[in-house]
Amino acid sequence: MRQMIEIAEEVFADRGYSAASMDDIAERVGVSKPMLYEYFNSKEGLLLACIQQSRAALREVTERATIGATSAEDALRRGLLAFFVFIRERRQAWSLLRHEMALIGTGAADEIEQTRRQQTDLIAALMGDYFDAGDDLHAEASAEFVVGACERLAIWCERHEDVSPETATGYAMDVLWSGLSGRAR
Repeated sequence: MRQMIEIAEEVFADRGYSAASMDDIAERVGVSKPMLYEYFNSKEGLLLACIQQSRAALREVTERATIGATSAEDALRRGLLAFFVFIRERRQAWSLLRHEMALIGTGAADEIEQTRRQQTDLIAALMGDYFDAGDDLHAEASAEFVVGACERLAIWCERHEDVSPETATGYAMDVLWSGLSGRAR
């Protein structure tokens, strides 16, 4: 099943959801089209499985990256670097996570929003560990800002191949940490 999802992710990222065909995916995987439908029920079901797998992988790498952080700044830097490395190394997964406008009319837009929510929740929880307690709304708003800013910076990085994940992390930290540092314990 993992191979089916990986091939489908590749086809969806290369051609877009609308142009991708279950016939092509089945042929590339080496299974029958009915087998794909047996596992995923529909093309949309296969797309959702791809997005869910990408979301889980993103969560795992960003969460793992912050383990052992010694400060709020260190946790943010590690999490941002993990995100920018993820989008560089997993371009097809990133492509699926960011192309929600082409996916309106499918459940994919909800799945993509859940990915944003997942990352926002993770960042807000980390802030709770390192920042003064008492204002959960401020922590959540700050996390939303981090997610939105990093998403836009990641899209910018696609146009600037020469910008490394480390450089993108530095750019993000320059802007984000100056606003967040006053809240750190």
